[in-house]
Amino acid sequence: MTEKLERHDHAHVEGPVVLIVLDGVGEGRKDDGDAVHLARTPTLERLERDAIRTDLLAHGTHVGMPSDGDMGNSEVGHNAIGSGKIYDQGAKLVDVAIRSGALFDPEDEASGTWLDVTGSIADGGTLHLIGLLSDGNVHSHIDHVLALCRDAATRGVTTIRLHVLLDGRDVGGQSALEYVDRVEELFGELEGDGVDARIASGGGRMLVTMDRYGAEWNMVETGWRAHVLGEGPEATSAREAIEAARAQNRDLNDQYIPPFVVHADGAPVGTIQDGDAVLLFNFRGDRAVELVQAFEADDFDHFDRVRRPDVFFAGMMRYDGDRGLPGRYLVGPSSIEGTMGERLACSGVRQLAISETQKFGHVTYFWNGNRSDPFDAALEDYVEIPSDNVPFEQRPWMKAAEITDEAIARLKASPDIKFARINYPNGDMVGHTGDIAAAIIAVEAVDLSLARLLDAIGKLGGAAIVTADHGNADQMVQIDKKTGGFVEDDRGRRVPMTAHTLNPVPCWIWAPTVQSSWTLTDLEPRRLSNLATTALALMGYAAPDALDPPLIRPA
Repeated sequence: MTEKLERHDHAHVEGPVVLIVLDGVGEGRKDDGDAVHLARTPTLERLERDAIRTDLLAHGTHVGMPSDGDMGNSEVGHNAIGSGKIYDQGAKLVDVAIRSGALFDPEDEASGTWLDVTGSIADGGTLHLIGLLSDGNVHSHIDHVLALCRDAATRGVTTIRLHVLLDGRDVGGQSALEYVDRVEELFGELEGDGVDARIASGGGRMLVTMDRYGAEWNMVETGWRAHVLGEGPEATSAREAIEAARAQNRDLNDQYIPPFVVHADGAPVGTIQDGDAVLLFNFRGDRAVELVQAFEADDFDHFDRVRRPDVFFAGMMRYDGDRGLPGRYLVGPSSIEGTMGERLACSGVRQLAISETQKFGHVTYFWNGNRSDPFDAALEDYVEIPSDNVPFEQRPWMKAAEITDEAIARLKASPDIKFARINYPNGDMVGHTGDIAAAIIAVEAVDLSLARLLDAIGKLGGAAIVTADHGNADQMVQIDKKTGGFVEDDRGRRVPMTAHTLNPVPCWIWAPTVQSSWTLTDLEPRRLSNLATTALALMGYAAPDALDPPLIRPA
């Protein structure tokens, strides 16, 4: 059981401590491909002068990913911040289970669900795999897909259909064919072993299937109709569909490839039927749970499913522990207990969490260690500002002003709120579009809102920790690893960078009433997981032994 926090006897603020995540605002090269550097940011410049300043590592093993070549992301970043320590994340857990062979070992207890998946297929039935096809290692990894297909073939599965969601966001903007070709190469090998394996449907991740937080259920419906019903624009292959889309728009990012359904002999090659098995191979939960609901929920009213096939359905992981989604999964999650939010709730401290729809789950579900519900509803206020349903580059200011309005109003109205966490999604969501002009506006919009928020916090006698969960807008152009210069396409134009970066993120600790009483520690490395105890220190609480130490110490 989580114990109450203990007080320390050093200086602390009387007002609220607010941890502000500038999503996707990392420390870049400060060149003309760095939207954070190019933006006009007087508030961040003010923090540079007036706050305690450091950088934090937000990628790779520092946030529980398999290697330091893996970029951070909002899920693992908020897990690390809210948990106050590092846990192995889905990417690493799945990778270890597959590479060690534990997932496929009949003697290993953890392999049970995969054996059930492959063993459940009725005579003549099909194994369907649905998920993001790339090696971005944020939602999925192609190596996992290939390993599952190989193993399924050894277990007597003779028909495999892959439903591909194209990335262009966590990897290169036009890299989809690289991954399709790898799949087709394997499927050619399996054909020689008597296995009929094909890509059956797909489309870009921002148009098909991978919605999150209920923002655009029509995306899930589009995916359902393509994957399950075989309804959508016809193509003879995934390659044909991708090339046809690019012929219409040479600059089209993979995440916006229209939906497609592969046909042969006048019919879809891979509709999902009774007796089939379906595996959603993404390991990250936020863009997976809605498809899970479509397959598993008896009471479902988000769209007309037309028919719901009787299949054996499983996810790569359990995506939502509170709701038990999905009911069956291949790899169990880390058990995250004693998070900052839980400790504050157990200590009777009132908390506030605010973001717009795009990142609301990050300041609630992921922050709380993959738990949707409050620990104590009487002490925790969760506020979601509905996001606009338009392309992010068309409205890069997003809901920064509305988030700020709500945060200020809540803090002023409720002096008993002693901790708040706020996420401004702009730098990440607009950064993913590859539109550097829009990304500059996004950063400026956040900076403008941040000025108002800091002013209100200061008047309440509080403190702010301003940081990010990972980089994105700090590198908007691909960089040649050999030369260090910008990558250009065949027309001499700089190639946009739409993925997260490996860059560290800034951290400013601003506490006007007590700042002179604190100084940076000599802690190395400094990571996102050190933020929880840093906030607790400013609130007057000693760091629990189980959590990573704070970034500050008494001066």
